[in-house]
Amino acid sequence: MKPAPFEYFDPRTPQEAVGLLQQHGEDAKILAGGQSLVPLMNMRLVRPAVLVDINRIPALAYVRAVDHTLALGALTRLHEVATSAAVRTTLPLLAEAAALVGHLAIRHRGTVGGTVAHADPASEIPAVILALEGDLIARGPSGQRSIKARDFFVGLLSTALGPGELLTEVRIPTAPAGSGSAFVEVSRRDGDFALAGAAVLLGRGEGNRCTMARIALCGVGATALRVPEAERALEAQGITDQALRDAARQVERAVDPPGDVHASAEYRRHVAGVLVTRAAKEAWQRASQGTP
Repeated sequence: MKPAPFEYFDPRTPQEAVGLLQQHGEDAKILAGGQSLVPLMNMRLVRPAVLVDINRIPALAYVRAVDHTLALGALTRLHEVATSAAVRTTLPLLAEAAALVGHLAIRHRGTVGGTVAHADPASEIPAVILALEGDLIARGPSGQRSIKARDFFVGLLSTALGPGELLTEVRIPTAPAGSGSAFVEVSRRDGDFALAGAAVLLGRGEGNRCTMARIALCGVGATALRVPEAERALEAQGITDQALRDAARQVERAVDPPGDVHASAEYRRHVAGVLVTRAAKEAWQRASQGTP
C-alpha cells in the first residue's frame, strides 16, 4: 500500500503554512500527526497533490492557562493532553477522553488539532470540546478568527474551516467550581474507535441542585453532537433515577447512529442512552467530592 505521488513542503511558521494552503488550494492537505491521513493516503482513498507538514512549527505545540481558559496549540500531542498536570487539574474531562484515543503510540503522534480538524464522528475529542463549549482558532489569508465548537463540526469529516485556513489553537474554559465530569465509551477492543461515547459535565449547587448540565456524544451521528433536551431534563429535575431515565430517552430520540459490521444502529442508539446515564452518575459523584 503506497500513496499516490505528491509534492512535500515543511513550513517553519504558521504564516508560511497558510501561504502554501492559499497557493495550492484544494490540492493541499495538512499533515500533523498523520494517524488518520497517512492510512487514507496509503489506501489511496485520498490523493492530495501537495502535503504541508506542520511538524516543524514549534509555535503550534503548547498548553497554556490564560484567564480561566486553557489554550492548546493545534500541534499538541494527545499523550501530552492526557498526562499534562494543567489539563488534568483544570479540564479533567479532556484528559480522561484523550487517554482513550487509540493506543499509546497513536497518542504520541496524534495531535489535538489534527483530530479536531479531521472531525471523525467517532472521535472522542470533538465531543469533549462540544461539551466544554470550546472555541477553535483558525488562521487564514484574511487573518485570525474564532469559531464556536457548536458551529465548527458541520458534517461527516467536514468542518467550518475555510479555504486556506489552518487550525492553530483550541481554547476551552476551565471547569467551573462545584462541577464534575466524566467520559465513558464502548468499543469492541481497547484502542478501537468508539461504537458510542458520552461526555458529561454537571454543576452541583446547594441542596443537591443540578445547576448546569452539558451532554455530548460521539459515534452516533455524522458529527459529534450535543443533546440539549437531555441537558434540560437533568437541570429541571436534578440527578434522580427518573431524570436519568428521561435524559436517556431524549438521547435515544436525538441520535441518528450508523449501522455497520461493528454494531447496528439500534445497538448504538440504546448504548448512547446507557452511557449518558453512567457518565452522569459518575460526574455527579465527582462533583459531590469536589473533584472536577
